Amino acid sequence: MSDEQAKSLPARLFERFFPKTPDFFSLLHKQSLQVVHTVGLLVRFMETNEEAISLEIRADEHAADRVKMANVHILNEAFSTPIDREDIYRAIMTLDEVVNGCKDAVNDMHALSLLPDEVTLEFSRKLLDGVRALEAGFGKLATNPADAAHDADAARKAERKIEKFYRKALAQLFQGDDYLNMLKRREIYRHLITAAERMAHCANTLHDIVVKMV
Repeated sequence: MSDEQAKSLPARLFERFFPKTPDFFSLLHKQSLQVVHTVGLLVRFMETNEEAISLEIRADEHAADRVKMANVHILNEAFSTPIDREDIYRAIMTLDEVVNGCKDAVNDMHALSLLPDEVTLEFSRKLLDGVRALEAGFGKLATNPADAAHDADAARKAERKIEKFYRKALAQLFQGDDYLNMLKRREIYRHLITAAERMAHCANTLHDIVVKMV
């Protein structure tokens, strides 16, 4: 006899009308791990300019899309959630947007025939610091949510460092007279700063979740 058959009729009816709440803490943590993996690939690409890694980033973006869509579907179908439904949705979407920024940067570098340089590498390393903090924070929601606030702060600090670096990089870029290269590089910088902004928005959502839990 299966476990389902062994359950009493009232128990089966209860589960039918009041299904078990999905483990959204685990789902968000797994999605944040996917983001760390993608940004890690971005760092490797900026270090090596290997075409195989750029292809892996594109494949990773498709995998991240599948994770996003699966999590949104689970959220839509959930009878109840352990935290605010809107916060879960915002976390899902902003995590995915970080991955999109990485993919867009790599795609445009290929389209514009641009090679990685020290600036794009430093952008990527700082972004990796931020998403690692996010991953640590989402990993603590189920067991130690109060401590996750420190990780949210660390991710926001990483974004502020990227913003300062972005302004400095732009100032250096627009020296000289190679205007075409300036415009091309600026597009890549914009993708990377946008990814950082999405990361900061996700950190704000993580902090909102913590405030409501503790």
